[in-house]
Amino acid sequence: MTVDLTEPVRKPGIIPFSVGFPGLLRDPLRAFEEIGRASNGEISRVNLGVTRPYLVTRPSHVQHVLRDHAANYPREGMMWKPLTRLVGGIAAEGPEWALNRGIFQRLLSGPNIASVFDEMVRTITEGVDLLEARINPGQPMDALAEMTRIVQRAIIRVFFGNRISLSEADHLGSAIRTATRSIGFRMLLPFVPLSVPLPGDRAFQRSVRAVDEVILPLVREARRGEVAERDIVSMLIETRDEQGRGLDDQQVRDGVVAMFTAGTETTATALTWLWVVLNAHPEVASRLYAEIDTVFGRARPDRDRLQGLRYTKMVIQELLRVYSVGWIVPRTSVAEDVIDGVRIKGGSTVLISPYLTHRLDDVWPHPEVFDPDRFSVARSKKRHRFAYMAFGAGAHHCVGNLFFTVEAQLITAILLQRFRPVIQSKNPIEPQVRLTLIPRERVEIVLEPVGPR
Repeated sequence: MTVDLTEPVRKPGIIPFSVGFPGLLRDPLRAFEEIGRASNGEISRVNLGVTRPYLVTRPSHVQHVLRDHAANYPREGMMWKPLTRLVGGIAAEGPEWALNRGIFQRLLSGPNIASVFDEMVRTITEGVDLLEARINPGQPMDALAEMTRIVQRAIIRVFFGNRISLSEADHLGSAIRTATRSIGFRMLLPFVPLSVPLPGDRAFQRSVRAVDEVILPLVREARRGEVAERDIVSMLIETRDEQGRGLDDQQVRDGVVAMFTAGTETTATALTWLWVVLNAHPEVASRLYAEIDTVFGRARPDRDRLQGLRYTKMVIQELLRVYSVGWIVPRTSVAEDVIDGVRIKGGSTVLISPYLTHRLDDVWPHPEVFDPDRFSVARSKKRHRFAYMAFGAGAHHCVGNLFFTVEAQLITAILLQRFRPVIQSKNPIEPQVRLTLIPRERVEIVLEPVGPR
């Protein structure tokens, strides 16, 4: 699709420095919300002093950037620069991204997920069994830590076989969490050279070294051993490009870390927010519990009856609207462009934010209200396909969305068959920005056993 650069051009809105920069340093998420309100869905330039990125939030404008003219808006600069230091080329563009994406598509396809469904149920059940045995009645627990353990077990068993032990997974998960929580300033100040130290840099570098200490020996050992059908390490080692060339150890390492990060960090964070939401919205919790009781009771979850968890799925979808895992999706314009009459200069940063798009009140009526019924079939029909970006959009749409949905439904159902989570904090739990939106404070919950039925 071509763009007519001679068409009449209107100026973008301007978000003044007083609204943008000072607030981003004090409370980035609240400042970001204020910037979103000031732009009111219109293409705007945010004055951050040394840089003035374009903010694009309206679904049709997002479609222009992420799908219709995606080649002009590659993943460069902003968070992509530091993120590639953790997961390599999978966070950028080009041949390595395409190769890895193809592998992940096969690994996370519907047929492959169906083939590992029973293993997922078994592994998640084991994880909940271990949690129940370890936690004393009435004992508060760290929700994020425990959700991470359960998710890690499922990911390791299904996609890594016996390549990674649980102790190695804990070490790896801890390092990745530290890394993703240490790049906040690099995301907010992308124009600062890597040679200039920023807060979080040292922790990030230590974490990347810790990741390498676990994964690189694993990759080298895998090259000398047997391959496995669904083992992500084997699949990466066996991959060849169009010229028959394979991936080197660093590229395999990058793919493994990308898969582990996407499969554990985002899922565990989303499930932690679920308990916060159920505590704040008892009417949603009551309806969710009733559906799980009706569909599964105390029986082991199976594929056929999983389709009956319609409200559970809508709760998870609404959860990801409110607590967008990927809260910001920056791009860099290669050449000059025009979006809805607004000229975009070449070489500019373009900010797309699912968090802000999910809060446009003319797209999502009463966006501040947690309402899972937004995702009913009837209410979803007329919604713009780029209005909801919980899993990204366009060519970089996350191929793991089906796996995440199935995994999240299973963990939710298996836990709620036995327990009712009770949040211990008396104060509202607010999000804060890192690579993803994480709770500002530790989320402690008590698991109250469900009585006989």
